[in-house]
Amino acid sequence: MSDTLPYGTLDASYQAAGGIDGLRRLVDDFYRLMDQRPGAAALRALHPADLSASRDKLACFLSGWLGGPRLFAEKYGSISIPAFHSQWPIDQALAESWLSCMAGAIALQGYAPAFADYLLRQLRVPAERSVQASQNRHRKETPT
Repeated sequence: MSDTLPYGTLDASYQAAGGIDGLRRLVDDFYRLMDQRPGAAALRALHPADLSASRDKLACFLSGWLGGPRLFAEKYGSISIPAFHSQWPIDQALAESWLSCMAGAIALQGYAPAFADYLLRQLRVPAERSVQASQNRHRKETPT
């Protein structure tokens, strides 16, 4: 019998990601890929030139989101990912660009294949919700 909890249970996902150090490596690779990929230029343009704060915020968010310490809430307060991202006109192409960079970063981590698949599936949820929230907000702001 295995002592390993299923992903999504307690801190199993956080541990599978390598804790905060593993998440910081993932986030660093994510932003490096976003900087390097020509197809991610529109996504990169939504970010500040200095990605230091973005890197910290994403790593801290992922920590709590994956069942680890709630570092984002401790440092920055509460956040609704879709509501926060709705300030930008995020469409499906931008969400797919984000997910593609994240898939590339996940592939570089040496995660167990089952965890890599699980993590990317889970990340698709806030990406899709951010598209919906953005489209709802920007549709309302469009004059008729």
